[in-house]
Amino acid sequence: MPTQYTYAHPVATVSAALLLSLAVGCTKPAGQDGASVARAPSTDASATSQSTAASKLGDLSAFRGIAADVSALVDKGDLPAAKVRVKDLEVAWDSAEAGLKPRAADNWHVLDKAIDKALAALRASAPNQADAKAAMGTLLRTFDALEGKG
Repeated sequence: MPTQYTYAHPVATVSAALLLSLAVGCTKPAGQDGASVARAPSTDASATSQSTAASKLGDLSAFRGIAADVSALVDKGDLPAAKVRVKDLEVAWDSAEAGLKPRAADNWHVLDKAIDKALAALRASAPNQADAKAAMGTLLRTFDALEGKG
């Protein structure tokens, strides 16, 4: 009977990733490394209230919520934690690509580039708070602009 439990964790991981991807408009499961996708985005009132409008890409509030979490960590100077949390954004964004990109490819590329810049700033060999803060500010403004708030 040990084989019953061997598959439980991967199945739970894929199921959680699938549920999150469906919540943000994607039907492509994230895969086994998508476990971090299941982490709930910030419930900070300012992050969620700013993200209620839908863009051409659909509801981006889950992604923006993670970006707001990263930005708050950068503001506190906790770059190692921000680097860990931004991985959640990368995994969620990559997992949702197949469902989002066809909706508005130009908008998807704009946001993808802003996410890439944030990732690069936080993954630099010697990351600094000023660069990370600038990249996160640009990313949050990009979310807002695509949602008609910028």
